[in-house]
Amino acid sequence: MPNSDNNHGTFNKRTHVYEQVPESDSYSATVFADVTAAKNAFLPADLQTIFDECCTNLQWALIADENGDNTKLKVTFDFGTKGTPDIAGADDWAGQFNSRKASVGAPTMPTGIGYQQTTIVDQDSAEHLF
Repeated sequence: MPNSDNNHGTFNKRTHVYEQVPESDSYSATVFADVTAAKNAFLPADLQTIFDECCTNLQWALIADENGDNTKLKVTFDFGTKGTPDIAGADDWAGQFNSRKASVGAPTMPTGIGYQQTTIVDQDSAEHLF
């Protein structure tokens, strides 16, 4: 569950879109039944925990590919602040998110399937879920 530190607003809104990339025509992307299945495919459990603990607002959605199949995962998130004026950036939520996720490995995708991540940083992008 995301943290509730929004007394001073939220900052650094981002959206990530995770997409499967078959390595050849011999492989096909997995169609996900729900967001949980997609999260488990793209994000190691440790990374899911980091999202849950460090983000203040957090929303997930399945995204259909060009065939109409739910093969992609989108997440929009932002960060509040712990609120103390002397907190170092590395100790606040966004800093913890970045440092903690650096220690988490890449997802283990099925044989023949790679992945790519697109990051949207424009605060006013229509791509954001909230």
